[in-house]
Amino acid sequence: MKKFSILLMFVVALMSLASCGGASKKNAEAQQCEHSQCLPVGLQLYSVRDAMAQDFKGTLQQVKAMGYDGVEFAGLFDHSPADVKAMCAEIGLNPISAHVPLADMLADVDKVIADYKAIGCQYIVVPYVTEERRPGGDKFMQMIEEIRTIGQKCKEAGLTLLYHNHDFEFAKTETGEFGLDYLYANVPADLLQTELDQCWVKYAGQDPVAYLKKYEGRSPVVHLKDYYASGEQKEDPYALIGLNEGEKKENTAFEFRPLGYGVQDVPALMKAAKHAGSQWLIVEQDQPSMGKTPLECVALSMETIQAIRQDQSKCDHNHGEGSCDHKHGEGQDCKGEHKHGDDCKGEKKEGCSGEHKHGEGCDHKH
Repeated sequence: MKKFSILLMFVVALMSLASCGGASKKNAEAQQCEHSQCLPVGLQLYSVRDAMAQDFKGTLQQVKAMGYDGVEFAGLFDHSPADVKAMCAEIGLNPISAHVPLADMLADVDKVIADYKAIGCQYIVVPYVTEERRPGGDKFMQMIEEIRTIGQKCKEAGLTLLYHNHDFEFAKTETGEFGLDYLYANVPADLLQTELDQCWVKYAGQDPVAYLKKYEGRSPVVHLKDYYASGEQKEDPYALIGLNEGEKKENTAFEFRPLGYGVQDVPALMKAAKHAGSQWLIVEQDQPSMGKTPLECVALSMETIQAIRQDQSKCDHNHGEGSCDHKHGEGQDCKGEHKHGDDCKGEKKEGCSGEHKHGEGCDHKH
């Protein structure tokens, strides 16, 4: 009996050690996540719209395999909300949000809300507004009231309405405010939150990090998007991406880039989003570049994010909150080793003319 008691005590001790080891491992992982500022990352599926049209589920599986935690929809490609919800659950992707044309919401907001709530989305996003609804347009003030009404409907359904900006919202209103700021000042935060697209914030000449700080607590979802531009842009930039195609472009180069291959300081943006109380980072690349396919581009963006997380984890452990720069790995297309956020001076790859058009069948703008 005494031998049995001793054996029992030994087994209990081993189980305790194993439990502590497991807890220590979990604590270490949690600590690493905290130090690396690791918000979950989703993909705006507009980035891979052609692949989605050809193989909806297979593309979602590839997105998950790259390391993305969730997705933001840009159309359902004739799939039912129930089928989309089931696919996301099977694959392990969080259905975060959806870009829905404002015209669709104005036509039948109840159906839009019902469809995306059925999928499990938390957010519905106004992705783009036409010229008459922009600052200075005849329907700008009307648009603000439309958004207020839609935001109220979303709130009543337990969802949150977001507004996804471009650079044209940085035109000044009669009050001297940027149109974007005027919108957020005139629609309460409980009816409208931000989805700051950091490409267009920077392209408009503003500091993306400062803008995230400005809307701290009102930026649950942040669009991470990189680009490269050289020369002075003298005409409508949307001629470069297939919008307002009649406009002439007069710059030497403009193209969307995978994260870390353009002008954005991606580590600083990730830290700023964390400090602003954001819940999700969303990668978007409107058009592929650097001779890569859309899927290859979004995979490169995830590789950049994962490398930044590792660097920030090491840096935070050793130096507190200081940012940690890192170099591009071998096989990446930027010539030379440069820090994230620095301007990439690498040669453009063949096929990157900067003249990008939206894919056929796209019913909304980014």
